[in-house]
Amino acid sequence: MRIATWNLNSIRARHDRLLAFLARQKPDVVCLQELKVVEERFPRQALADAGYQSVVNAQKTYNGVAILSREEATDVRLGLSDGVEDPQARFASAVILGVRVASVYAPNGQAVGSDKWFYKLAWMKRLRAWLERNCKPEEKLCLCGDFNVAPEPIDVHDPAAWEPTTLYHPEARAALAELTGWGLVDAFRAKHPGEPNLYSWWDYRMLGFPKNRGLRIDHLLATAPLARACTEAFIDRDERKGKEPSDHAPVIAEFEV
Repeated sequence: MRIATWNLNSIRARHDRLLAFLARQKPDVVCLQELKVVEERFPRQALADAGYQSVVNAQKTYNGVAILSREEATDVRLGLSDGVEDPQARFASAVILGVRVASVYAPNGQAVGSDKWFYKLAWMKRLRAWLERNCKPEEKLCLCGDFNVAPEPIDVHDPAAWEPTTLYHPEARAALAELTGWGLVDAFRAKHPGEPNLYSWWDYRMLGFPKNRGLRIDHLLATAPLARACTEAFIDRDERKGKEPSDHAPVIAEFEV
């Protein structure tokens, strides 16, 4: 089972890239983030023609997540369903081939100390609470997405420069650690222990990608039973190249399930 996660930074802008990616990598499941489109404008038919059905949680202009799958998705759940009034479309999950897969778009936080920063920290706690209510660590589960947090110094090209920011601030890293502490394994890092300079996001500015000044903020977080079944994990840097790429590259993992 090949699972990919990719922040498209607008599915309309990356429509043709997405279809080409599906044809090239042939994933069984793809979790997408930052759709930036209302559900009525989501390209369900084009994706169906490519062999994928879609689970979509979208909103106008901002955010939005989707799960594409070759096989039927069941027990679909949109949003965290925790009684908090929150119009931001950041979460969807479904069961595919016996694995619960979730597409996650965690808040960026904008600036440390801002309202959006505190929303980010609270949202991560809400995601941990969702796991506690709905899942068990012994089940096969994968949280896939843009978590907007780089976990360790090895995941950041310049840790000292990024530590004051929302993407690598100690409180953000602690929030991610609290989430994974529920019983999740960083599937990519498990296959690349200690390997530096592996990033999934690069700023469009200042030659971020050509100089590999990036951060690894896109993750596949799997429960132990699924993580043990992981045979390969890699970042598809080719999707950060060429004309009008997303600022994120897809992260892909293979599981024997």
